[in-house]
Amino acid sequence: MTADPLGAALSVLDGGAVDPGGVLELRPGRLLVWHPDAVAAIFLADRWMRHGGSRTLGPLLGPRSLLWADGARHAGYRRVLAPALHGRGLTTRLPVVAETVRAAVDALVPGALVRLTRWTGAVTLRVVGRLVFGHGGPADDALLARFARRIDRALGAPSRCRDPRAHRAETWTALDRALLRRARAAVTEAPDSLAARLATLGPPDDAELRDQVVSLLFAGHETTASATAWTLCWLDRDQRLRRDVLDELRGTSDDGADPARVPLLHAVVQESLRLTPPALVAGKRILRAGGELLGRPLPAGTVLTPCVYLAHRHPGGLADPGRFDPTRFLGARVPAGHYLPFGGGVRRCLGRELAMTEIRVIVAAVLRRAGLRCVNPEVVVPHRRGPVLAPSPAVTMRVAP
Repeated sequence: MTADPLGAALSVLDGGAVDPGGVLELRPGRLLVWHPDAVAAIFLADRWMRHGGSRTLGPLLGPRSLLWADGARHAGYRRVLAPALHGRGLTTRLPVVAETVRAAVDALVPGALVRLTRWTGAVTLRVVGRLVFGHGGPADDALLARFARRIDRALGAPSRCRDPRAHRAETWTALDRALLRRARAAVTEAPDSLAARLATLGPPDDAELRDQVVSLLFAGHETTASATAWTLCWLDRDQRLRRDVLDELRGTSDDGADPARVPLLHAVVQESLRLTPPALVAGKRILRAGGELLGRPLPAGTVLTPCVYLAHRHPGGLADPGRFDPTRFLGARVPAGHYLPFGGGVRRCLGRELAMTEIRVIVAAVLRRAGLRCVNPEVVVPHRRGPVLAPSPAVTMRVAP
Protein backbone atom coordinates (compact mmCIF):
# COMPACT_ATOMS: atom_id res chain seq x y z
CA MET A 1 0.00 0.00 0.00
CA THR A 2 1.26 3.49 -0.86
CA ALA A 3 2.48 5.71 1.96
CA ASP A 4 0.84 8.71 0.29
CA PRO A 5 -2.39 9.42 2.22
CA LEU A 6 -4.03 11.25 -0.68
CA GLY A 7 -3.30 8.44 -3.09
CA ALA A 8 -4.48 5.90 -0.51
CA ALA A 9 -7.78 7.72 -0.01
CA LEU A 10 -8.48 7.72 -3.73
CA SER A 11 -7.45 4.07 -3.98
CA VAL A 12 -9.98 3.12 -1.28
CA LEU A 13 -12.72 4.84 -3.26
CA ASP A 14 -11.62 3.22 -6.50
CA GLY A 15 -12.01 -0.13 -4.78
CA GLY A 16 -15.75 0.36 -4.34
CA ALA A 17 -17.71 1.06 -1.14
CA VAL A 18 -15.89 2.87 1.64
CA ASP A 19 -14.66 0.42 4.29
CA PRO A 20 -16.69 1.13 7.46
CA GLY A 21 -13.73 0.00 9.57
CA GLY A 22 -12.25 3.39 8.87
CA VAL A 23 -8.55 2.72 9.54
CA LEU A 24 -5.89 1.78 7.00
CA GLU A 25 -2.22 1.15 7.76
CA LEU A 26 -0.22 2.89 5.05
CA ARG A 27 3.01 1.53 6.46
CA PRO A 28 4.18 0.55 9.97
CA GLY A 29 3.46 3.41 12.34
CA ARG A 30 1.37 5.44 9.88
CA LEU A 31 -2.42 5.21 9.71
CA LEU A 32 -5.04 6.78 7.48
CA VAL A 33 -8.19 7.27 9.59
CA TRP A 34 -11.75 8.03 8.52
CA HIS A 35 -14.03 6.28 11.03
CA PRO A 36 -16.07 9.16 12.55
CA ASP A 37 -15.46 8.07 16.16
CA ALA A 38 -11.73 7.78 15.53
CA VAL A 39 -11.52 11.15 13.78
CA ALA A 40 -13.46 12.76 16.63
CA ALA A 41 -11.04 11.23 19.16
CA ILE A 42 -8.03 12.56 17.23
CA PHE A 43 -9.42 16.08 17.12
CA LEU A 44 -10.37 15.92 20.82
CA ALA A 45 -6.78 15.05 21.75
CA ASP A 46 -5.28 17.43 19.20
CA ARG A 47 -3.54 19.77 21.62
CA TRP A 48 -1.47 16.91 23.04
CA MET A 49 -0.14 15.79 19.66
CA ARG A 50 2.64 17.05 17.44
CA HIS A 51 1.76 18.27 13.97
CA GLY A 52 4.04 17.31 11.15
CA GLY A 53 4.68 19.42 8.08
CA SER A 54 3.80 18.56 4.51
CA ARG A 55 6.26 16.95 2.11
CA THR A 56 4.27 18.43 -0.76
CA LEU A 57 3.87 21.98 0.54
CA GLY A 58 6.85 22.28 2.88
CA PRO A 59 9.35 23.46 0.25
CA LEU A 60 6.75 25.81 -1.19
CA LEU A 61 5.48 27.50 1.97
CA GLY A 62 8.69 27.33 4.00
CA PRO A 63 9.77 25.69 7.26
CA ARG A 64 8.24 28.40 9.48
CA SER A 65 4.78 28.38 7.92
CA LEU A 66 1.94 28.94 10.36
CA LEU A 67 0.26 25.87 8.83
CA TRP A 68 2.59 23.59 10.78
CA ALA A 69 3.64 25.78 13.67
CA ASP A 70 3.08 24.17 17.07
CA GLY A 71 2.66 25.22 20.68
CA ALA A 72 2.74 28.86 21.74
CA ARG A 73 3.72 30.18 18.32
CA HIS A 74 0.77 28.46 16.67
CA ALA A 75 -1.58 29.77 19.37
CA GLY A 76 -0.17 33.26 18.85
CA TYR A 77 -0.86 33.20 15.12
CA ARG A 78 -4.45 32.14 15.71
CA ARG A 79 -4.91 34.78 18.41
CA VAL A 80 -3.91 37.68 16.15
CA LEU A 81 -5.55 36.46 12.93
CA ALA A 82 -8.87 35.06 14.21
CA PRO A 83 -10.50 38.43 15.07
CA ALA A 84 -10.08 39.55 11.46
CA LEU A 85 -11.68 36.41 10.01
CA HIS A 86 -14.69 35.87 12.27
CA GLY A 87 -17.69 37.79 13.52
CA ARG A 88 -17.43 41.57 13.49
CA GLY A 89 -13.95 41.53 12.02
CA LEU A 90 -15.19 39.56 9.01
CA THR A 91 -18.22 41.85 8.67
CA THR A 92 -15.94 44.87 8.20
CA ARG A 93 -14.15 43.02 5.40
CA LEU A 94 -17.26 41.97 3.49
CA PRO A 95 -17.12 45.04 1.20
CA VAL A 96 -13.72 43.84 -0.03
CA VAL A 97 -15.24 40.47 -0.94
CA ALA A 98 -18.30 42.01 -2.59
CA GLU A 99 -16.35 44.61 -4.60
CA THR A 100 -13.78 42.11 -5.81
CA VAL A 101 -16.39 39.57 -6.86
CA ARG A 102 -18.55 42.18 -8.57
CA ALA A 103 -15.62 43.47 -10.60
CA ALA A 104 -14.61 39.94 -11.63
CA VAL A 105 -18.14 39.00 -12.73
CA ASP A 106 -18.71 42.30 -14.54
CA ALA A 107 -15.50 41.71 -16.49
CA LEU A 108 -16.86 38.47 -17.98
CA VAL A 109 -17.66 38.95 -21.66
CA PRO A 110 -21.05 37.57 -22.78
CA GLY A 111 -20.57 34.50 -24.95
CA ALA A 112 -16.93 34.08 -23.91
CA LEU A 113 -15.45 30.77 -22.77
CA VAL A 114 -13.89 30.66 -19.29
CA ARG A 115 -11.63 28.03 -17.76
CA LEU A 116 -13.49 27.60 -14.50
CA THR A 117 -10.74 26.77 -11.98
CA ARG A 118 -8.44 29.43 -13.42
CA TRP A 119 -11.16 32.04 -13.02
CA THR A 120 -12.21 31.06 -9.49
CA GLY A 121 -8.52 30.94 -8.52
CA ALA A 122 -7.95 34.47 -9.78
CA VAL A 123 -10.99 35.83 -7.92
CA THR A 124 -10.21 34.23 -4.58
CA LEU A 125 -6.51 35.13 -4.80
CA ARG A 126 -7.43 38.76 -5.41
CA VAL A 127 -9.69 38.72 -2.34
CA VAL A 128 -7.09 37.28 0.00
CA GLY A 129 -4.41 39.50 -1.50
CA ARG A 130 -6.41 42.58 -0.54
CA LEU A 131 -6.91 41.19 2.97
CA VAL A 132 -3.22 40.37 3.43
CA PHE A 133 -1.82 43.60 1.96
CA GLY A 134 -4.61 46.02 2.70
CA HIS A 135 -5.62 47.83 -0.46
CA GLY A 136 -4.94 46.36 -3.86
CA GLY A 137 -4.39 47.89 -7.26
CA PRO A 138 -2.57 47.16 -10.50
CA ALA A 139 0.77 46.61 -8.77
CA ASP A 140 -0.73 44.08 -6.36
CA ASP A 141 -2.58 42.37 -9.20
CA ALA A 142 0.70 41.94 -11.06
CA LEU A 143 2.41 40.58 -7.94
CA LEU A 144 -0.42 38.13 -7.31
CA ALA A 145 -0.30 36.98 -10.93
CA ARG A 146 3.38 36.14 -10.47
CA PHE A 147 2.54 34.27 -7.27
CA ALA A 148 -0.23 32.32 -9.04
CA ARG A 149 2.17 31.25 -11.79
CA ARG A 150 4.61 29.95 -9.20
CA ILE A 151 1.89 27.97 -7.44
CA ASP A 152 0.74 26.51 -10.76
CA ARG A 153 4.26 25.36 -11.59
CA ALA A 154 4.78 23.83 -8.16
CA LEU A 155 1.46 21.98 -7.93
CA GLY A 156 1.71 20.85 -11.51
CA ALA A 157 4.93 18.99 -10.70
CA PRO A 158 4.40 17.39 -7.28
CA SER A 159 7.61 15.38 -7.37
CA ARG A 160 9.62 18.57 -7.78
CA CYS A 161 7.58 20.26 -5.07
CA ARG A 162 8.40 17.50 -2.59
CA ASP A 163 12.13 17.67 -3.30
CA PRO A 164 13.77 20.49 -1.29
CA ARG A 165 16.79 20.44 -3.59
CA ALA A 166 14.58 21.13 -6.61
CA HIS A 167 12.92 23.97 -4.68
CA ARG A 168 16.25 25.60 -3.83
CA ALA A 169 17.29 25.35 -7.45
CA GLU A 170 14.34 27.46 -8.60
CA THR A 171 14.46 31.25 -8.75
CA TRP A 172 12.29 32.43 -5.89
CA THR A 173 14.48 35.37 -4.99
CA ALA A 174 12.81 38.10 -7.02
CA LEU A 175 9.30 37.08 -6.00
CA ASP A 176 10.34 36.71 -2.35
CA ARG A 177 11.79 40.20 -2.32
CA ALA A 178 8.66 41.64 -3.91
CA LEU A 179 6.37 39.89 -1.42
CA LEU A 180 8.50 41.04 1.50
CA ARG A 181 8.53 44.66 0.30
CA ARG A 182 4.77 44.62 -0.09
CA ALA A 183 4.23 42.99 3.31
CA ARG A 184 6.58 45.44 5.05
CA ALA A 185 4.73 48.32 3.43
CA ALA A 186 1.39 46.89 4.54
CA VAL A 187 2.56 46.74 8.15
CA THR A 188 2.86 50.54 8.23
CA GLU A 189 0.32 51.59 5.59
CA ALA A 190 -2.57 49.22 6.39
CA PRO A 191 -2.63 48.59 10.15
CA ASP A 192 -5.68 46.31 9.93
CA SER A 193 -4.24 44.11 7.18
CA LEU A 194 -3.35 40.52 7.95
CA ALA A 195 0.33 41.31 7.33
CA ALA A 196 0.15 44.03 9.99
CA ARG A 197 -1.58 41.65 12.40
CA LEU A 198 1.26 39.16 12.00
CA ALA A 199 3.70 41.86 13.08
CA THR A 200 1.90 42.31 16.41
CA LEU A 201 3.43 39.00 17.56
CA GLY A 202 6.80 40.75 17.46
CA PRO A 203 8.82 42.07 14.54
CA PRO A 204 9.24 39.03 12.25
CA ASP A 205 12.48 38.52 10.40
CA ASP A 206 12.42 38.36 6.63
CA ALA A 207 12.33 34.56 6.44
CA GLU A 208 9.41 34.24 8.83
CA LEU A 209 7.39 37.04 7.25
CA ARG A 210 7.95 35.54 3.81
CA ASP A 211 6.74 32.11 4.97
CA GLN A 212 3.64 33.53 6.63
CA VAL A 213 2.63 35.77 3.74
CA VAL A 214 3.05 32.93 1.23
CA SER A 215 1.06 30.62 3.55
CA LEU A 216 -1.80 33.09 3.91
CA LEU A 217 -1.98 33.73 0.18
CA PHE A 218 -1.92 30.02 -0.61
CA ALA A 219 -4.27 28.76 2.12
CA GLY A 220 -6.57 31.76 1.66
CA HIS A 221 -7.38 31.05 -1.97
CA GLU A 222 -6.47 27.56 -3.20
CA THR A 223 -9.12 25.50 -1.42
CA THR A 224 -11.76 28.26 -1.68
CA ALA A 225 -11.24 28.43 -5.44
CA SER A 226 -11.66 24.67 -5.73
CA ALA A 227 -14.78 24.62 -3.53
CA THR A 228 -16.34 27.44 -5.57
CA ALA A 229 -15.64 25.62 -8.83
CA TRP A 230 -17.13 22.38 -7.47
CA THR A 231 -20.28 24.20 -6.32
CA LEU A 232 -20.80 25.72 -9.77
CA CYS A 233 -20.26 22.29 -11.35
CA TRP A 234 -22.84 20.63 -9.08
CA LEU A 235 -25.39 23.33 -9.89
CA ASP A 236 -24.68 23.01 -13.60
CA ARG A 237 -25.33 19.27 -13.34
CA ASP A 238 -28.73 19.68 -11.61
CA GLN A 239 -30.82 22.23 -13.51
CA ARG A 240 -33.82 21.91 -11.22
CA LEU A 241 -31.68 22.71 -8.20
CA ARG A 242 -30.10 25.59 -10.10
CA ARG A 243 -33.57 27.05 -10.81
CA ASP A 244 -34.54 26.68 -7.15
CA VAL A 245 -31.42 28.56 -6.05
CA LEU A 246 -32.13 31.28 -8.61
CA ASP A 247 -35.67 31.59 -7.30
CA GLU A 248 -34.29 32.00 -3.80
CA LEU A 249 -31.89 34.71 -4.98
CA ARG A 250 -34.72 36.55 -6.74
CA GLY A 251 -36.51 36.73 -3.40
CA THR A 252 -33.72 38.66 -1.68
CA SER A 253 -31.38 41.53 -2.37
CA ASP A 254 -28.68 39.88 -0.25
CA ASP A 255 -25.47 39.17 -2.14
CA GLY A 256 -25.08 35.78 -0.47
CA ALA A 257 -23.02 37.00 2.47
CA ASP A 258 -25.76 36.21 5.01
CA PRO A 259 -26.48 32.45 5.05
CA ALA A 260 -29.82 33.04 6.77
CA ARG A 261 -31.06 34.93 3.69
CA VAL A 262 -30.02 32.19 1.26
CA PRO A 263 -30.49 28.89 3.13
CA LEU A 264 -30.73 26.73 0.00
CA LEU A 265 -27.59 28.22 -1.55
CA HIS A 266 -25.80 27.74 1.78
CA ALA A 267 -26.93 24.10 1.88
CA VAL A 268 -25.68 23.57 -1.69
CA VAL A 269 -22.26 24.88 -0.68
CA GLN A 270 -22.23 22.63 2.38
CA GLU A 271 -23.15 19.56 0.35
CA SER A 272 -20.55 20.41 -2.27
CA LEU A 273 -17.94 20.62 0.49
CA ARG A 274 -19.14 17.27 1.82
CA LEU A 275 -18.98 15.28 -1.41
CA THR A 276 -16.04 17.12 -3.00
CA PRO A 277 -13.99 18.59 -0.14
CA PRO A 278 -10.94 20.42 -1.54
CA ALA A 279 -8.76 19.17 1.31
CA LEU A 280 -8.84 15.37 1.25
CA VAL A 281 -6.92 15.00 4.50
CA ALA A 282 -6.72 17.15 7.62
CA GLY A 283 -2.98 17.06 8.22
CA LYS A 284 -0.96 14.49 10.07
CA ARG A 285 -0.89 14.17 13.87
CA ILE A 286 1.97 12.47 15.70
CA LEU A 287 1.43 10.81 19.10
CA ARG A 288 3.74 12.18 21.79
CA ALA A 289 2.89 9.22 24.02
CA GLY A 290 1.34 5.81 23.48
CA GLY A 291 -2.42 5.42 23.32
CA GLU A 292 -5.15 3.56 21.49
CA LEU A 293 -7.61 4.17 18.69
CA LEU A 294 -10.82 2.11 18.38
CA GLY A 295 -9.26 -0.38 20.79
CA ARG A 296 -6.06 -0.60 18.76
CA PRO A 297 -2.87 0.05 20.81
CA LEU A 298 -0.59 2.69 19.31
CA PRO A 299 3.00 3.45 20.34
CA ALA A 300 4.44 6.93 20.71
CA GLY A 301 5.46 8.35 17.36
CA THR A 302 2.50 6.86 15.47
CA VAL A 303 1.39 9.16 12.65
CA LEU A 304 -2.39 9.58 12.26
CA THR A 305 -3.85 11.25 9.18
CA PRO A 306 -7.60 12.02 9.37
CA CYS A 307 -9.17 11.58 5.93
CA VAL A 308 -11.97 14.09 5.34
CA TYR A 309 -12.84 12.67 1.92
CA LEU A 310 -13.60 9.17 3.23
CA ALA A 311 -15.18 10.31 6.52
CA HIS A 312 -17.78 12.21 4.50
CA ARG A 313 -18.68 8.96 2.72
CA HIS A 314 -18.72 6.69 5.77
CA PRO A 315 -21.93 4.63 5.66
CA GLY A 316 -22.71 4.88 9.37
CA GLY A 317 -24.29 8.30 9.69
CA LEU A 318 -25.93 9.47 6.46
CA ALA A 319 -28.52 7.97 4.15
CA ASP A 320 -26.98 7.30 0.74
CA PRO A 321 -23.78 9.25 1.52
CA GLY A 322 -22.57 9.13 -2.09
CA ARG A 323 -25.59 11.10 -3.37
CA PHE A 324 -25.56 14.89 -3.80
CA ASP A 325 -28.47 16.06 -1.65
CA PRO A 326 -28.33 19.60 -0.17
CA THR A 327 -31.63 19.05 1.65
CA ARG A 328 -29.77 17.00 4.26
CA PHE A 329 -28.46 20.37 5.55
CA LEU A 330 -31.85 22.13 5.63
CA GLY A 331 -33.24 22.15 9.15
CA ALA A 332 -30.96 19.33 10.26
CA ARG A 333 -27.42 18.72 11.44
CA VAL A 334 -25.14 16.19 9.86
CA PRO A 335 -23.80 13.84 12.59
CA ALA A 336 -20.47 14.83 14.13
CA GLY A 337 -17.54 13.19 12.43
CA HIS A 338 -19.37 12.93 9.11
CA TYR A 339 -18.80 16.57 8.13
CA LEU A 340 -15.44 18.24 8.63
CA PRO A 341 -14.39 20.07 5.44
CA PHE A 342 -12.36 22.52 7.51
CA GLY A 343 -10.65 19.93 9.69
CA GLY A 344 -10.98 20.07 13.45
CA GLY A 345 -9.23 20.30 16.78
CA VAL A 346 -6.82 23.12 17.51
CA ARG A 347 -5.99 23.35 13.81
CA ARG A 348 -9.50 23.84 12.46
CA CYS A 349 -9.26 26.22 9.50
CA LEU A 350 -9.14 29.85 10.66
CA GLY A 351 -10.62 31.09 7.41
CA ARG A 352 -13.69 28.86 7.30
CA GLU A 353 -16.23 31.68 7.71
CA LEU A 354 -14.46 33.80 5.12
CA ALA A 355 -14.31 30.86 2.72
CA MET A 356 -18.01 30.03 3.07
CA THR A 357 -18.90 33.68 2.56
CA GLU A 358 -16.73 33.98 -0.55
CA ILE A 359 -18.20 30.85 -2.12
CA ARG A 360 -21.78 32.01 -1.59
CA VAL A 361 -21.08 35.53 -2.85
CA ILE A 362 -19.29 34.30 -5.98
CA VAL A 363 -21.92 31.68 -6.82
CA ALA A 364 -24.77 34.15 -6.23
CA ALA A 365 -23.15 36.76 -8.48
CA VAL A 366 -22.45 34.22 -11.22
CA LEU A 367 -26.01 32.88 -11.22
CA ARG A 368 -27.56 36.34 -11.19
CA ARG A 369 -25.31 38.13 -13.66
CA ALA A 370 -23.25 35.71 -15.75
CA GLY A 371 -25.14 32.44 -15.91
CA LEU A 372 -22.06 30.32 -16.56
CA ARG A 373 -22.90 27.02 -18.27
CA CYS A 374 -20.49 24.11 -18.75
CA VAL A 375 -19.68 23.27 -22.38
CA ASN A 376 -17.77 20.05 -21.64
CA PRO A 377 -19.47 18.31 -18.68
CA GLU A 378 -17.75 15.04 -19.56
CA VAL A 379 -14.45 16.41 -18.19
CA VAL A 380 -15.90 17.40 -14.79
CA VAL A 381 -13.80 14.87 -12.89
CA PRO A 382 -11.59 15.16 -9.79
CA HIS A 383 -8.08 16.40 -10.44
CA ARG A 384 -5.30 16.37 -7.85
CA ARG A 385 -3.63 19.74 -7.55
CA GLY A 386 -0.98 19.08 -4.93
CA PRO A 387 -2.91 18.36 -1.72
CA VAL A 388 -6.14 19.81 -3.14
CA LEU A 389 -8.87 18.01 -5.08
CA ALA A 390 -10.26 20.33 -7.76
CA PRO A 391 -12.32 19.90 -10.91
CA SER A 392 -10.22 19.23 -13.98
CA PRO A 393 -8.50 22.38 -15.26
CA ALA A 394 -10.09 21.59 -18.64
CA VAL A 395 -13.61 22.35 -17.33
CA THR A 396 -14.87 25.26 -19.44
CA MET A 397 -17.88 27.50 -18.90
CA ARG A 398 -19.62 29.79 -21.38
CA VAL A 399 -20.81 33.18 -20.18
CA ALA A 400 -24.50 33.67 -20.93
CA PRO A 401 -25.12 36.02 -23.88
